[in-house]
Amino acid sequence: MDGTSSSGGRRAWIVWAAGLLTYVVAVAHRSSFGVAGLEATDRFGVQATVLSLFVVVQLAVYAAMQLPMGVALDRWGPRRLLVLGSLTMTVGQLVMTFAPGVGVAIVARVLIGSGDAAIFVSAVRLVWSWFPRRRVPLLTQVTGIVGQCGQVVSALPFALALHDLGWTWAFAGLVVLGVLATVLAGLVVRDRPAGEPPLAAPSRLSGLGDTLRNPGTWLGFWTHMIGGVSANVFVLLWGVPFLVQGQGLTTAQAGGLLTLNVLVAIVAGPVIGELTARHPLRRSWIALAVATGVAAGWALVLIPSGPRPLWQLAIFVALVSVGGPASLIGLDFAASLNPPQRLGAAQSVANMGGFVSTFAVMLAVGVVLDRLAPDGAPTLDDYRVALCALPAMMAVALVGVLVTRRQARAVHDIRVPRLIEGWRRGRSS
Repeated sequence: MDGTSSSGGRRAWIVWAAGLLTYVVAVAHRSSFGVAGLEATDRFGVQATVLSLFVVVQLAVYAAMQLPMGVALDRWGPRRLLVLGSLTMTVGQLVMTFAPGVGVAIVARVLIGSGDAAIFVSAVRLVWSWFPRRRVPLLTQVTGIVGQCGQVVSALPFALALHDLGWTWAFAGLVVLGVLATVLAGLVVRDRPAGEPPLAAPSRLSGLGDTLRNPGTWLGFWTHMIGGVSANVFVLLWGVPFLVQGQGLTTAQAGGLLTLNVLVAIVAGPVIGELTARHPLRRSWIALAVATGVAAGWALVLIPSGPRPLWQLAIFVALVSVGGPASLIGLDFAASLNPPQRLGAAQSVANMGGFVSTFAVMLAVGVVLDRLAPDGAPTLDDYRVALCALPAMMAVALVGVLVTRRQARAVHDIRVPRLIEGWRRGRSS
């Protein structure tokens, strides 16, 4: 798969930047409830299971809509999907702003999850449409990383507005950002360079069936899961409660660690992207190496029985953070092992991996915490037990990666040279 004939000129950078800014705002929408979780407990009078249900519903809808959005992306192009997705998320935040109770608030999260499903895959599609293949892994990483600056929006200015101005004004600010992002996407984004014909869309049934039967698609799914589940669970819901209630940090310290999550990803993402571009046959090993580091991070905070000092928590957050950029290797697998006209559907399936696992783990953590702490005040030991769902899910993903990697190599006739062979070739070149 060669990607595109585009040279990546100034127009390409402008279009990509507009799509990227739309994604930044989408991440702010997506992660806002993780910051507002404790306030939501008071506002709606709910316990941990119901609190996790808000984000679980959002992510379940996000995951369920990935495949339809991927098929729509292959047929309608990224510009329409970015506008539609951004507008839907904005309406969802407007509903959240004035939600009088749990039922309406859950409807708001359904809207946010539906719109969110269209944004990232459309932003990545712009990279594939406007830039040469050699730049795609790095720019995909940059898209994912810069998009996570939306976490900074939710962790700092949104959190401050929530504390100082209250629920209504804080969420209203996100509505204004959503309107601006929708207008930007509609005015600036274009599906492809001028004069370049659109990709031939696959037939509805055969194209989708081929995508789902391709083991390369599922290698992308499991790779996205093993890298993304920890970062998603930590950022979107349980990170702040775990750090504040379990580890005894202040809200400001927890917000600082969420910002560290973004900073580490900014550094790690380009490195992972460049390694992926230089060593495409070693992509799975890069993902597995990062997953090992993520598992070590969780061991650092779940095995000891007492609260960890701040510097150890910073190491933990840094290790977990690298999993986010590594999860994007899964999208590269799905795209490179499928034909161009099925790129949207293939990457959407891969993108489901981290989010299907995320909502399953989030719900499991909430159920366990309610069982262990029915008074709504879980201890560190309660969190240690509940968060064991994360390494268990990573173990499932590890099996998936190893099985589908072998299948994909067989189906696509991929031979991976031994490390010593690669080293000798590098020495002789």
